[in-house]
Amino acid sequence: MTDVPASNAPVTNLMGTYRRAPVRFVEGDGCVLVADDGRRYLDFLSGLAVTSLGHAHPGVAEAICAQARRLMHVSNLFDNELADEVAGTLDRLIGDGSPAGGKVFFANSGAEANECALKLARRFGGRGRHVVISGLGGFHGRTLATLHATGQPEKHEAFQPLPEGFRHVAYGDLDQVAAAADPAVVAGILVEAIQGEAGVVVPPPGYLRGLRQLCDERQILLMLDEVQTGLARTGRWFGFQHEGVQPDVVTMAKALGNGMPVGACWARAEVAEVFVAGDHGSTFGGQPLAMAAAKATLEALEAIEAPRQATERGAQLRDALGGLPGVTGVRGAGLLLGVMLEPGLSAPAIAAAALSAGLVINAPTPSLLRLAPPLIVSAAECEEAVSMIAALLSEAVAATTLGGSPR
Repeated sequence: MTDVPASNAPVTNLMGTYRRAPVRFVEGDGCVLVADDGRRYLDFLSGLAVTSLGHAHPGVAEAICAQARRLMHVSNLFDNELADEVAGTLDRLIGDGSPAGGKVFFANSGAEANECALKLARRFGGRGRHVVISGLGGFHGRTLATLHATGQPEKHEAFQPLPEGFRHVAYGDLDQVAAAADPAVVAGILVEAIQGEAGVVVPPPGYLRGLRQLCDERQILLMLDEVQTGLARTGRWFGFQHEGVQPDVVTMAKALGNGMPVGACWARAEVAEVFVAGDHGSTFGGQPLAMAAAKATLEALEAIEAPRQATERGAQLRDALGGLPGVTGVRGAGLLLGVMLEPGLSAPAIAAAALSAGLVINAPTPSLLRLAPPLIVSAAECEEAVSMIAALLSEAVAATTLGGSPR
């Protein structure tokens, strides 16, 4: 006799680490997702800024299939014909069209790319000079080290004690960074070009330039987490390029494989050379299947002039969203946008209502909606999304005005 579940919750063998929405997607095409009941949804989240080329991109899909039929894995004990080519392309994009002269380590995720950056900083600084400064509100991953680099103390408590060697300062405040950056113990500064999970928080103009100057003066590594902002999302290939700075280390993932798990850590050659054989590794990092996806993705992003696409469609969305009822402002860059809502409106409730209406967005904070559609999104699809959001906001504002429950 089998036990009867005590609740009506679906039985699953998956750990309960996510609060999943009540929709199961089974298919996608461009900016559209299809659920298991056949309903179509307009995707303006891109799997959290991952599918920048849209779903089921034919070039990426064919590259993965062809590589799977040829060779899927051999390990990093052997050379890989694709990895060096992809690394060269990333080096050129980091140099904004010219080789930047760096080296790349391939991983499987953004957290792993940031782990590589943290280990580089410790190797660079040497024993006793290993502290890394990061911004409050920032997000750098879920491994123990990247969790502590993440400037969200509420996420730390359940996993104490965390690895030591991290200091958090207010994001965008150069004076606080300067006060914390004791060169006797600090090896690096790790920041996002725009804080995505904190609510699309844009630093003040000159912030990254100020960090670059401070790092040069104190011989500290400037490490840019471009996991969410990188690869054309903000209207430049990388977010730091808006300020014309050159970091010492750049991490990326998300859009790099258009859905294939792949991350990368780029570092200036002099910094990369502190690693010797055996210092770091990854069984699956840079394996042929992932590199085939990354190669095809980068080729397609360059072919469509992705930074221009992000700039144009982002400007269209920003202008349209800024005039909607209940909106106090729109922040971000390119196609990474945060829609700020009036007090009394619940962003999570509106995001849930949007899903019910057939639009995928999310609410990283209680008062902000995040939009990160594929970079291939059309003007018509942007108009459709804005129309849906406008209807939901009008309803929510009316309900709040009448004393009802805000949606």
